[in-house]
Amino acid sequence: MIKDKQYEALRRVAIMGNGGSGKTRLARALSLYLDRAPVHLDDVYWQPGPHGDGVARDKAIVIEEVRELSLTSGWIIEGVYGWLINVILPRATTLVFLDLPEDECIANIKARGKQRGESDESFQELLDWVSKYRERRNNWNSFESHLRMFEEFPNEKVRLRSRTEILEYLDRLADR
Repeated sequence: MIKDKQYEALRRVAIMGNGGSGKTRLARALSLYLDRAPVHLDDVYWQPGPHGDGVARDKAIVIEEVRELSLTSGWIIEGVYGWLINVILPRATTLVFLDLPEDECIANIKARGKQRGESDESFQELLDWVSKYRERRNNWNSFESHLRMFEEFPNEKVRLRSRTEILEYLDRLADR
């Protein structure tokens, strides 16, 4: 079980990284330690229905909802959307950056398969988008943006670069 001091550092956890990096998996694992449900920014951003062919919700509304979520006392919020992660960072006590290689992220997405009724076309678009994570410039959903937010974050921060490091991180939390 996590001790009080560490629990305090994990009171409000933001997890960011490329698609397929393991954000959802890590958030679910942390939710077991911290006894709180994770918030998936995909679920906040996209209207109900098939994710890949879904319709994005109004950004101003989404930003306000995420800001309101961040005002609660404890949370685990994960997503690739840097523009939404940036909204919660002022309240985050810990930032976890999953910095896995793109080929591993793509393999993970292929292994989990299509989600929420994705079409073949939208699934391929997702794979292509994930493959360009480090190439995107001036984009909130890029390695460049995630790295900048990570480097500037003033509180507890953890950068994990492999599945092994993610598992070791969870093991360290369980041992404390």
